[in-house]
Amino acid sequence: MSTLWLARHARPLIDSGICYGRLNVAADAALTAAAAQDLVKALAANTAKNFSSPTACTVVLRHSPLQRCEQLAHALIEQQSRLVFHPHADTRLQEMDFGAWEGVAWHDISRAHVDAWAADLPHYAPGGSESLASMLQRVQAALQHSWLVDSQQGTRDVVWATHAGVIRCVQWLLQHGNALPSSAAWTLPAPGFGQWLALPWAAAAPRLSHLNP
Repeated sequence: MSTLWLARHARPLIDSGICYGRLNVAADAALTAAAAQDLVKALAANTAKNFSSPTACTVVLRHSPLQRCEQLAHALIEQQSRLVFHPHADTRLQEMDFGAWEGVAWHDISRAHVDAWAADLPHYAPGGSESLASMLQRVQAALQHSWLVDSQQGTRDVVWATHAGVIRCVQWLLQHGNALPSSAAWTLPAPGFGQWLALPWAAAAPRLSHLNP
C-alpha cells in the first residue's frame, strides 16, 4: 500500500519558548541523521512489503525550503539504501509565517494578541502575517498535487520533510475537509522532532476528492 510520510524535522538549534515559525534556523545535525536513518528503514520495509516492481524504489521527496527540513531531505538522500529519492523544494510545506512574532519569546507576546488569535483562529493573522485559513489552502494544494502527480494516484510512496503546523493541517483536511477549525477543535497531535506519520494513500484518496479546489 503506497503511503504519504509526513516527517517533522529534528530539534532546531534555538532556545525553547521562542516563536520561530519561518525563521531559517538549523536543526541538530546528529539528530537529523538519526531521524533519516530510522525513516529510511521504515520506508524500505514498506516498499519491500507492498511493491515488487522496480518503481517501488522511487520515492518522491518534497521538503520545506527552510534549512531544518532541507537538512532532513539531504540526510535521507545520503542514506545507503535501495530507495531512490526525487527531491523537490516546496514553499507550500513551510511552517506558518508568524510575522512580527518570529524570534520573540511566547511569554513576551501581548496576551491581548494571543487572545484575539484564539477567538478567531482561522482568520486572525498572528504577527500580522499568515492566517490558518490561508495556510490550510496552501497545504491543501500541495496535498492534492502530491496525490495526483507525486504518488501517481496512490502508486508511489511520497515523503514530506516538513513542520508540525503543516502536519496538523494535513490531518485536519483529511478529517474535516474544507471546514475551518475553532480553537477548541484544533487539538490535532503532531509527531515529535525527527518523527513522522505514515498515512495510507488509499484512506486519504476518497477524502481528497471532497476538498474544494
